[in-house]
Amino acid sequence: MIDYAEALRRMLACADVLPAETISLGNARGRVLARDVTSPQCLPPFDNSAMDGFALRCAGIPLPVGAMVEVQGSQAAGDGASQGGGGAWEIMTGARMPDGLDSVIPVEQVRVVSRADGSPQRIELLQAVAPGQFVRQRGQDVRTGDLLLAAGSTLATNALTVLHATGIAEVEVRQQPRVAVITTGRELVSDAGQALDDGQIRDSNRPYLLERLQQAGAVVVWHGVVGDDANAFDAAVDLALAAGAQLVVSTGAVSQGRYDFIPEALRARGATLHFHKVAIRPGKPLLFAQLPGGALYFGLPGNPVSAAVGQRFFIEPVLRRQLGLKPERSIQVPLQADTRKPTGLRFHARARVELDVTGQVSARVLAGQESFRLMTTLQANGWVVLEIDGDEVARAGTPVQVVGWGHREPVQLATREEA
Repeated sequence: MIDYAEALRRMLACADVLPAETISLGNARGRVLARDVTSPQCLPPFDNSAMDGFALRCAGIPLPVGAMVEVQGSQAAGDGASQGGGGAWEIMTGARMPDGLDSVIPVEQVRVVSRADGSPQRIELLQAVAPGQFVRQRGQDVRTGDLLLAAGSTLATNALTVLHATGIAEVEVRQQPRVAVITTGRELVSDAGQALDDGQIRDSNRPYLLERLQQAGAVVVWHGVVGDDANAFDAAVDLALAAGAQLVVSTGAVSQGRYDFIPEALRARGATLHFHKVAIRPGKPLLFAQLPGGALYFGLPGNPVSAAVGQRFFIEPVLRRQLGLKPERSIQVPLQADTRKPTGLRFHARARVELDVTGQVSARVLAGQESFRLMTTLQANGWVVLEIDGDEVARAGTPVQVVGWGHREPVQLATREEA
């Protein structure tokens, strides 16, 4: 049995950063940039009005209250360049500033003195006009060549919006890790609506892993369930590899029971077993191997939370490496109450990170940490990590590591009243 740090080191040593590919911006949501992206244009691309009103020329000198100005034209959003001259132009929000004009007065701050054919002909300023007011300058937000997003950025809604606004139609991103999921056990029933016979349970691990792996940045290329049978397992692995899986994840059959056949089945396939059993709780029987051809194999225990821990703290760091992301950083939050740690094991506890009425943040390790319990996953908004060293009891107020439920999900604070 090895410790977590050594297990992580061995896994990451087998994981390479995946190549880049170019895709359309419309297909890039959630993908990770492989290269820095710089802007090909200014944003705004031209000086434009921030208000409905009148464009004027100040030339660095404020215009006084009561000034009378002749209106020489009108500019709407979408109109091209116009020569402004020395008078005023009626202008709409977002419209390009006529050449030679540099300031805008809102329509509410003028009095129309005269009209011609329904359009303002002469206006009086009811407020002084400061040079440059209510004008959005070309490049005020982004200049040509500015760094928009660095390599390793995840393309969420705001990032995609900026790229679209600056005229970027394609991006270079990391290929998504291709993953297959196999759940094992003759007791498993895949259909949630199917009635259970005596001794059967529903296969909740597979839908959980499928969802979590996709949220973590992978693409699932194959998944299935097999009984406690080495031949059926071998066939499932063959199907996973034929589908292009670079990582194969299984749950169950990795402990030391009569039906825990996976370690021997992997050896029979010529796999290299890098470790089997890690000093953690839950999930100690976890296995990591490399199949002939290079695919990585993660054998997770069958209990639901053990599988969740394996996915979160072993598979997700490997996915980060493959996606070209930096190692994840935890935050430090004080414990709300004394918490007993398992001797000699790194403990991954379901927790609520809470904000009290005084603005203090603390982490509450939830009751019911057994690895079969699912209800605590509904209450939890993160994980507390208690390392092997130190006393058997982590005392209230002790800073502890806290991470989100997934590596791309920051901890969302809960208020103490919600507990």
